[in-house]
Amino acid sequence: MKNTGTPLPRTGAPTTAPQGAVVGSVLTLPLFEQLCGVLGGHPYVKVVVDRQQGVWHILDSAVHSFHVNYIATEVQGLTLEELDAELDRFNHSVYQDPERRFLLGVLSLHSGGGPQEQPQPFLVLETTEADTMGAELLTEFYRFVREQLDSALALLVKPANHGQENALTSVPETVLPRTQGHELFAAAPFVPLTLGSAVGRLRAFASAEEYRAARPHLTWYDIVAMPVVPDDIPRLAGLLNGLPTTPLSHTNMLAAGWGIPNAIVRGILDRIAAEDLDGAWIRYDVTADNAVVERAEQPLDLSEPAWHTQRIRLDAPQVADDPILPLSELRSQDRRGYGTKAANLGELHHVLRHGSARLTGYYSVPRPPRPDLLGHLAGRLQAPEHVDLAEAAGEFLARHVSAPEGIAVPFAVQQRFLDSSPAVQQSIGKLKMALELDAMDAVDTVCVQLQHLVRTVPVPDDLVRALDTHLVKHLAGTSRFAVRSSSNAEDLPGFSAAGIYESHTKVTDLPGLLDAVRQVWASLLSPRSVRLRHQAGISLDDTYMGVIVQRYEPSPLGGVMVTCNPINRADFRNVYLNCAHGSTADVVDGTTLPLQYLYNTVEGGGRTISLGAAAEDLDPETQARLGRLALAGRLLQSHFATDYTFAVPLDVEWLLAPGGRLHILQLRPYSA
Repeated sequence: MKNTGTPLPRTGAPTTAPQGAVVGSVLTLPLFEQLCGVLGGHPYVKVVVDRQQGVWHILDSAVHSFHVNYIATEVQGLTLEELDAELDRFNHSVYQDPERRFLLGVLSLHSGGGPQEQPQPFLVLETTEADTMGAELLTEFYRFVREQLDSALALLVKPANHGQENALTSVPETVLPRTQGHELFAAAPFVPLTLGSAVGRLRAFASAEEYRAARPHLTWYDIVAMPVVPDDIPRLAGLLNGLPTTPLSHTNMLAAGWGIPNAIVRGILDRIAAEDLDGAWIRYDVTADNAVVERAEQPLDLSEPAWHTQRIRLDAPQVADDPILPLSELRSQDRRGYGTKAANLGELHHVLRHGSARLTGYYSVPRPPRPDLLGHLAGRLQAPEHVDLAEAAGEFLARHVSAPEGIAVPFAVQQRFLDSSPAVQQSIGKLKMALELDAMDAVDTVCVQLQHLVRTVPVPDDLVRALDTHLVKHLAGTSRFAVRSSSNAEDLPGFSAAGIYESHTKVTDLPGLLDAVRQVWASLLSPRSVRLRHQAGISLDDTYMGVIVQRYEPSPLGGVMVTCNPINRADFRNVYLNCAHGSTADVVDGTTLPLQYLYNTVEGGGRTISLGAAAEDLDPETQARLGRLALAGRLLQSHFATDYTFAVPLDVEWLLAPGGRLHILQLRPYSA
């Protein structure tokens, strides 16, 4: 073993043995259990290998939360104040320096299949996601740890990022036994999707058919357990998935917006059957480490859920004679007349043309003990010293990102259409009366009738001519269109409306376009959307639907990104990205289990969370492009923020255009 390491600032060596750690001992399972914490349902311990001294330190998880704090205070004799003053340099010395003294990692305990199907425990060794260890250091780390383990415990290395995966491709697994993060994720017994707590009635369904038969009778205090909860849920108290899913499906985005507990719990349906919990009242708690399902007493008062008194506020809509406009002429403030999605796409066009002084906002926020992250942003942009980072960020976006060409049909056109039909107006009056009386069975019936009318009433000739004129002027030569919703009753804090309004992507001519526009208008009046808005206190009178008509862009790859880690909202580094080959709709509606990634927008790098339904991971070049998309999303999060913490994430639908450019189809606040 090499006796090396870059010298670090010291104020003197500690005079006593390190506190809260075991040094130089063989790690047995009992010792592991004594020192471990739990993360994501798996017990773990932090370890530090001191290459100069030839010893390792096993940290007590109850005492030490961070490797670097332990090394600084217990090994090098620094104070935390001295560490904070040199934190970025210290981190570089332990995570990036090829001649580093210390190797830092985590050992987590897992179970796998063995003889006679008996689960056999094994340990997984991994570094932090920002660690740049190459093949040589990873192999040295593995060999040292292997020698310190009880021989009965198997050990595998998990590459912590794509850089480590690529570095290890030439190392045989006989030399460095390993597993991949997506393999562990696929077998994980527990994955939190939304943290929270609820008391409710548990309803378990083994199939979609069972669920559909019971769906009309589900109510707000029900907690639904299924293999994967489907896309058409009413508002519920909690969700339990028995199989892998993605936090970015419409279902899970709705659950996040409602703030209800939601998790993947392997074997949950078997447990419900064994304990006869179907139909029972339970307490359901989801934390970062575990999901607890236990019997509870039925509450005495079931008259009204707590959220029923929390009303969603809408900006006053504008239904004056706004014209049909190209998306590129809109700005954010136009959302009152064109909807949030259309206005945001117009704002995106503006940023790509002119840049923005706000692009560095997220990186300007203090992250104690760091005054800001601007140095890290400069590294991500590969910007020369003393360059204007806002200008560099604008140039980065213009170089790598494009916005869709298209037109925006305002609320005023929808209102003109509705006013043109006495039958539609009469049905709207019936719907308002049914909502006022809270007669939800009648609401559903009237909604179905009203949707039929909206889909079949002719569009007034002057509106058809106006639409045709703008298509000729702005989208001539287009052989296929995408027609999307842009309402004022979506993308709101506490009400995302994910998946409740329609989009159509197979439109080729004017008659088909008119049908698609009416379908989008009609989706504002579906029984489900009306019920969900009514529950949130959003008045039918205040609700309008704009329409976006875009040139359809074919792509081999597309998906959704949120500029946060939805599973760990305290994580300020990473963004979560889902993608699939083919339609982006397959990602969000649950048709396809997507590839899932986390990309670090501070130190850089990415890691694969799940392969989903794909047979293999994306190639390194495509992964690098997704890393640029992640950075672009973080920069745009800064621009679109309405406060000065720049903390509200964006939900971005995107595709990879031919030639490698990143094409943003829509972006909106992530309302979880």
